[in-house]
Amino acid sequence: MSIKNHNNISTFIHLGAFSKYFIPFGNYIIPLLLWTTNKEKSNFINEHGKEAINFQLSILLYTIILALFSFPFLIFNIFGDATVYDLFHLDDISINLSNAGGFRTLIGASFIGVIALIGFFLEIIFIIKAAIKANNGESYKYPLSIRFIK
Repeated sequence: MSIKNHNNISTFIHLGAFSKYFIPFGNYIIPLLLWTTNKEKSNFINEHGKEAINFQLSILLYTIILALFSFPFLIFNIFGDATVYDLFHLDDISINLSNAGGFRTLIGASFIGVIALIGFFLEIIFIIKAAIKANNGESYKYPLSIRFIK
């Protein structure tokens, strides 16, 4: 197998993350399939496969953390000025969906939304940059990626 072929496989491992827009969990399935079936062919493919999978797992973790931070804004938006006691005794309060959370909720949710939007664009930029580096035969380390697979 030629070096150009290894570069192409590594490129498609990174670009496989975009399959999530067409296939549920495609951003994990496609890179994982390409990596596991080709990792024995070269260290270059193996390293790029690990990087792509680690980055997608990191994005998943960051998304879960962001969702956990956004959850209180949802609760305060639905229940308004309810106390912690009220949240555990739901039969004592009424749910008001009109303007419950007010300005605090709007600011907090907007902040989290901006962070999510920035993360979305950074993910696209990093994946494209990694694919270009792989196609040129260069190694690439994703920024903000946690090394789950060593």
